Amino acid sequence: MSETIVVLTEESLNDGDAKNLLTLVGEEQATLLVLIPDDRHKNVMSEFFHHLSLLEFADAFRELSQGQPSAQESRGSAEAALEASLRVAEAHGLTAHGVIATGNAVEAMVDAVTEHGARQAVVITRPHAVADTLHTDWANQAQDRLGVPVLHLYSGSGFIGGS
Repeated sequence: MSETIVVLTEESLNDGDAKNLLTLVGEEQATLLVLIPDDRHKNVMSEFFHHLSLLEFADAFRELSQGQPSAQESRGSAEAALEASLRVAEAHGLTAHGVIATGNAVEAMVDAVTEHGARQAVVITRPHAVADTLHTDWANQAQDRLGVPVLHLYSGSGFIGGS
């Protein structure tokens, strides 16, 4: 029987993410359960301060002026991200299936870990300067609630977040 690894990601998995997951899986037989939140609305102020911290002034003010997508647009975007993630995983030889997580993303991860008896959980996000610094990111929230290790990877890189 293969082990389940729950992967919560805010964006589609990319080749770098799949390579990192392959390294994590190693020689073990593991099935990835990919969770993509249906409501991936950005925290406008958090994104604003993130861009400011990186001296990306134009991006900071662009974030403030953009509106949030409708629920239907968000759901469609999440479905497309999940399909793309599963294609990338398959292309790299990973066994994966996925679901669109409704409601609180961390709650969905906790529920999935419990339901599947997962011994590992992975959160893949873009860097979020404010949330990462204040330890309010998904990985830290999940680590506080789960009795399993939560690995926080930054999308497309080998960098590990500080959960």
